[in-house]
Amino acid sequence: MPTNLPPEAMDKWELVEAAHSPQEKMAAMIEFLKYVPHHKGTMKLRGEMNRKISLIRADLDKKKRMGTGKSSGGPKMFIEKQGSAQVALIGMTNVGKSCLMKATTNSKVLVTPTPYSTHEPVPGIMTYGDVQFQIIEAPAVMEGSADGRAAGHVTLGLARNADGVILMIDLSRDPIKQLELILEEMEKSRVLVNKPSGHVDIERRHAGSALRIILIGKLLDCSMQDVEDLLRSYKLNDAIVKISGDIRLDDVEDAIFETTTYKPAVIVANKLDLKDAAANLRILKQYVNGKLPIIAMSCEQKSGIPELGKALFDSLKVIRVYTKDPGSKQDTGHPFVMKYGATINDLAKNIHKEMLENFMFAMVWAKRLPFSPKKVGMNFVLGDGDVVEIHTRL
Repeated sequence: MPTNLPPEAMDKWELVEAAHSPQEKMAAMIEFLKYVPHHKGTMKLRGEMNRKISLIRADLDKKKRMGTGKSSGGPKMFIEKQGSAQVALIGMTNVGKSCLMKATTNSKVLVTPTPYSTHEPVPGIMTYGDVQFQIIEAPAVMEGSADGRAAGHVTLGLARNADGVILMIDLSRDPIKQLELILEEMEKSRVLVNKPSGHVDIERRHAGSALRIILIGKLLDCSMQDVEDLLRSYKLNDAIVKISGDIRLDDVEDAIFETTTYKPAVIVANKLDLKDAAANLRILKQYVNGKLPIIAMSCEQKSGIPELGKALFDSLKVIRVYTKDPGSKQDTGHPFVMKYGATINDLAKNIHKEMLENFMFAMVWAKRLPFSPKKVGMNFVLGDGDVVEIHTRL
């Protein structure tokens, strides 16, 4: 259901987007909410705005207590990304998150039976073949996390910012109850793990760029004109809007407010070595019914680690692309890890801007090609394991 905001609210939202500092943004959001009517169509929007206000206020209070300088705009939940992809490790207390970090990464974590011992995000690098995943252990999820209880906003903020999530379950306890609680708190924060039927991506551009809408899918309850009218009503006159899959008008509005995001997820069912674990694993698999990958592990015995690496690689839909210099017989041995569907153009951008500007052609070695190497252009779609040799004018 679209929110149908009055013109006054639209004007106030423009001030939110124009705000620079956390203080300005929080004040603008509070003012914006004054003009948002209370009805079923605005419940999701009001909840998201209140969540963001709480994050900024908590950070400002923390900085004030610590006597530090400018605020970062939120608690320490935006960990700088390293490696090929960032994955948030989410679960209830005492499910074995720290034990998993110790077994799979280079992080120095304290493994303790004391509940809620993780107060700050803990990063570490997990290596799977020649791919490195940055795993971030988040503070424990509990009922009320989405409403800010304990470090709930930090945990769910990590999930929102990451490329994917690990949902960790303790097989010595009721697995369905744990999974339902985690998913419910994530859903309240508009972080979904079940892939939506469509996606709306809004790329805001500089003034004078004009509004461009690219439809690669189907509009279910509206027309292109309805979408354009909605975007312009929020003063989005300079943007590229890409719509894929099956989309409703309220999905477009969600994208404007950045309220809903999808994250690929892997379920780690831990403590497989304990009593009743096998029975609970069967119950969990029956409940999930193949909708998400489940990796059975015993972190104590370090079993299931290779399977977890493969599941992360598959669910994140990444590919490894190797490069070699013209005339060289060997590739560098260090791949560029890219999203599935990446092209030669994307690879050239990753290497250097000048390579893109001076591009002539590329040679690609790949097992899937009938003849290898193959001379290709910018739009050639790459696959996992491809070796690429880029030729430039210089």
